[in-house]
Amino acid sequence: MTALLSLAGTAAAIAEGRTTSRAVVEACLARIDARNAELGAFVALHRAAALEEADAADRAVAAGAALGPLHGVPLAHKDMYYQQDRPVTCGSLIRKDWVPGSTATVRQRLADAGAIDLGALAMVEFAMGPHGFNAHLPMSRNPWAADHVPCGSSSGSGIAVAAGFVPASLGSDTGGSVRCPASACGVTGLLPTNGRVSRHGVMPMSFSLDAVGPLARTAQDCALMLQVIAGADPLDPACSTRAVPDYLAGLDAPLTGLRVGIPDSYFDAGLSDDVAAALETALAALRDLGAVPVKVAIPPAIEAAADLHPLVMKAEGAANHQAWMRRYPELYTDEVRHRLQAGFFIPASDYIQALKLRAPLLAEFSAAVFGAADVLFTPVLPKAAPSMADVHSRTGAAYLEMVVSLTRNTKPVNYLGLPAISVPCGFTGAGLPVSFQLIGRPFDEATLLRAAHQYQQITDWHRRVPPCR
Repeated sequence: MTALLSLAGTAAAIAEGRTTSRAVVEACLARIDARNAELGAFVALHRAAALEEADAADRAVAAGAALGPLHGVPLAHKDMYYQQDRPVTCGSLIRKDWVPGSTATVRQRLADAGAIDLGALAMVEFAMGPHGFNAHLPMSRNPWAADHVPCGSSSGSGIAVAAGFVPASLGSDTGGSVRCPASACGVTGLLPTNGRVSRHGVMPMSFSLDAVGPLARTAQDCALMLQVIAGADPLDPACSTRAVPDYLAGLDAPLTGLRVGIPDSYFDAGLSDDVAAALETALAALRDLGAVPVKVAIPPAIEAAADLHPLVMKAEGAANHQAWMRRYPELYTDEVRHRLQAGFFIPASDYIQALKLRAPLLAEFSAAVFGAADVLFTPVLPKAAPSMADVHSRTGAAYLEMVVSLTRNTKPVNYLGLPAISVPCGFTGAGLPVSFQLIGRPFDEATLLRAAHQYQQITDWHRRVPPCR
């Protein structure tokens, strides 16, 4: 079905005249009409505008015009990417009617590449939660099992790609919010190096930790998205000016001799048997491709990074929301309000120390891990995505334990500013997706994408589609 093509496949089919942009948009709309009420991915659908853009894209193809790499391809993004003169709610009541006066750099780059905006996707309120639940919105559900959470905070992005509503989407990742929903929904998700992609016009959650990243069917699709959105931006002074490599050109290079680090500790905590079995099979596949597994001693820096991450996130979140928290406290959900309130009690000295420690902890981690390996191989989620009942029945310490477990293996990566990718590698006995995570050196997304792409050439987990109900 047209709506289930990969991003790269869809773009090629439109450019080569094997299908039309209108046909692709209509196929996506048909799937959205059939399942969105159940899954809760879209919060706004720009149906008429998307069809008009598709017709214009088809006319450009017929006229032999120069085409961008995403010409005529429909995309949809987490509802926190500003678009001039179009509402952006950030999953909140405070911004339910807010219309930005400018457009996010990444949105503009996608539009310049020819992409069509199909609508806005659900997210956790102000991106503050890893489970995917937002009491302000209809329930977002895991497309593989509607009684399970899709994880978050980019819940709508994970659902939309997995269900074939769009071939790719932008999420955001502050502690795992690209990789966790990608893993829970069985799609590929990339966290770029901190600063690799502009955050201009993107709702800030934690400016030291936030990163823009794609969710898509394949590593090749993530490479294509990153190729379009990466690079220096004068509107974002925190964005790196480092040259952007050709991510697509290196995907087919063999993995012979690639050292895949197997951690000796930390990342295996709470690992379920079926997740462990899927990871072992995935590692064997990488070995068959020529990669060399090596044991890696994980340094104490990882525990420190895990402890310092929430301190930075809460302090910066509180600073971002200070004025609104004073003026509109009742418009926040209880969970997000309590998380923000906790940030106001963090001493400035503790916050500054947490920022000062990032560089030495990164150096310690990199020396231990990347001195022995080229990439680090870990679980994303130690267990399958929890059920709705489990999430909603837990309170107090039990609820906090569940939330912490969801991001245990992802949040230290954000604190250290490293790139990582989530790659589907199997299913649990209950039929829920399992993924592995590859963590790389700063600005070495190319190696992560190559390893994931090569793995996906000999496996088909990324091609599996949730059953329609």
